[in-house]
Formats: sequence, structure tokens, C-alpha cells
Amino acid sequence: MSLIPFDDRDGTIWFDGEMIPWRDAKIHVINHGLHYASCVFEGERAYEGKIFKSHEHTSRLFKSASILGMDIPFAPEIINMAKESVLKANHFTNAYLRPVAWRGSEQMGIAARATRTHVAIAAWEWPSYFSPDLRENGISLKTSSWQKPAPNTALTEAKAAGLYMINTLSKHQAEDEGYTDALMLDYRGYPVEATGANLFCIKDGVLYTPKPDCFLNGITRQTTIELAREFGYNVVEDFITTAFLKEADEVFVTGTAAEISAVGKIDTTSYAVGPITRGLRDAYENLVRGRPYKTVAA
Repeated sequence: MSLIPFDDRDGTIWFDGEMIPWRDAKIHVINHGLHYASCVFEGERAYEGKIFKSHEHTSRLFKSASILGMDIPFAPEIINMAKESVLKANHFTNAYLRPVAWRGSEQMGIAARATRTHVAIAAWEWPSYFSPDLRENGISLKTSSWQKPAPNTALTEAKAAGLYMINTLSKHQAEDEGYTDALMLDYRGYPVEATGANLFCIKDGVLYTPKPDCFLNGITRQTTIELAREFGYNVVEDFITTAFLKEADEVFVTGTAAEISAVGKIDTTSYAVGPITRGLRDAYENLVRGRPYKTVAA
């Protein structure tokens, strides 16, 4: 598969308050964010020229930075306007946006008090995360050998770069065995998410999703819960066991990149892409594009 390198593209990036050419958005190799993972970011989508839940994403970026002890040197309103400017500068109407904040090269070592927090916002065209075939028949997940850390061992409420190391390893493991993605268990052994998306399952018309007490409470996750309740479904946030997940009628994952994506297989267990998943997926696709959608009786 041919990929366009991300450091060699046309376009414009907002970098520390200025719009600069894409290829000029560079940092030094001696950089605290690179060496010590002092970096937070967001993943957002724009549909028909409008960034979905832009304010909520910016609020989470600032929360993540605060958890890491980083002070973003721009007001949230400036970040929101900058995202809009990046879209316009690149002539995008449907795109993925990546705001990122990191500690720079002003100091090297474990301590980072002398570093400055830098911020950049990039955008690129990114259609559906999964192919039409996978969207129709569901993605496959392989249970990872890695587990999500306990909240007293990692900053699990932050969308921080360092938390994704085991996700990358887990996704590679799964792909090596022919699966689309990995199913992550938490430190207690409960299924909680894929490598970049939250987990839902459906049993007897009830939606179940794990309590986000050691993983990121995704904005798409929150939106899906709101949609499901608007549709009249009962949504239960609780621990989900592996045994319960195997008995589920439908399974899906949610995330900015994945949107609402059905799961057709976990390890050796297969699932139908059922009517509740399809209904919520279609409603979400209409919601993010500002189109009307019909609720149905649960």
C-alpha cells in the first residue's frame, strides 16, 4: 500500500499562533515531548465545513494539558478559531483535525519547568476509517496481551501521547494475526475498548458500555449514549465481563475516527451487524452532518 508521508505534503498548519507551510512545521529532535511523552492531542472531524463538537474537544485538550501540568499559552477561543482557519486555509469541508500540544526543547531532562508549551493544528482529508465491506460486515478484534493501566499508575483521564504505546503494540499484534484491531482489557481483565475507540455491546435490546474509570471517556461515546437514550434505549454503564461480551447480540465501537463501527468478530466469536447498531450508526452520520434523523421506539 502506497502512503503519502505526513512530513511531505502540501497544505498549511497553524503552529504557535501562525499559519505556516505544512513542510515547515518542524521541531528539534531534542524535544521534551518526544523524549518524555509530555504531549497531549485531540482527534476531530469536520463535516460539510463544520467541526463536530469543536468546543468539547478543545475543553478536553486543555483538561489533558492541565493533568500533565502543561499550560497552553492560548485561550480556548483562539484554538477554536485556529481550527476554523486551518480548514479554510486548506479548502477542506470534510476533514480530520489534529490539535497537539507538547513541551519543547527549552529544557532536557525529567524536569520540565523551563520548557514552553507549543501548540499546532493540522488537518487532512480522511474518509471513513474502515472500508465499505468492514462497515457492512463489521470489523474484527483480537484480544490484546497488553492491559490498560490502573488510574493510580497512569494519567488515564488525559488524551496523552504516552498512553498510546501499548495501543500501537496491540494493533500490530492484531494485524499480524489477520484482525482489524485489538480489544483492550483493563487492569482488572474487563474488556473496555479498541485501540482508538470505545466499546459498546447490546443484549436483549439494552446497550452496555464499560464505565470509563481507567480509559478515555470519548466524545463520540458520550454522543452515542445521548443518541441511544433519545431513541428510547436503556444504556447501562458498568463493568463488562469477557463471558458477557461473548453472549452479546451486537457489538460496536465509537470514536472520532471510527465514528460508529460495527464489530463482526472478537477472537473466535462472531456477531451479527444488527438493527440497533445500524440505526445508531445512521443517526450519528446524519447528526454530525446537521441532517434530521428519526428516532425509533426501543
